Amino acid sequence: MILSDSPESPVFPLRDMLGFSIEHGQGVGATELVVDERHMNPNGVVHGAVPYAMVDTAMGAATMSVLEDGLLCATIEIHVRYLRPCAGGTLRAKATVRKAGRRIVHLDATVVDADGTEVVAASGTFAVIRPR
Repeated sequence: MILSDSPESPVFPLRDMLGFSIEHGQGVGATELVVDERHMNPNGVVHGAVPYAMVDTAMGAATMSVLEDGLLCATIEIHVRYLRPCAGGTLRAKATVRKAGRRIVHLDATVVDADGTEVVAASGTFAVIRPR
């Protein structure tokens, strides 16, 4: 997989704010972060928006890896199932392209904790955008 956090990477303030890294390869994308206080909700576990952002980004990276140069993508929908809480450590999201069509890309993703335990399962669809 290719790391997308090099100086040549596009500006991505959300990645910087949450502190995750992004990788991509042919038909796959991944994000990883080390949990700290900015990721926690008032109940002392990772806020659900954090793994959602990781999954959405991993899916976008996976989608872009199967598109022709010059095409873009955008999230249509993501279904997220939170399987168990996470209170710390490292989280890793991995997304895989299930089917890439001309207009829609279907994906599956998971988020695992440092022990490899699945904490989130997700599926989603992304639109293929042809700029004018």
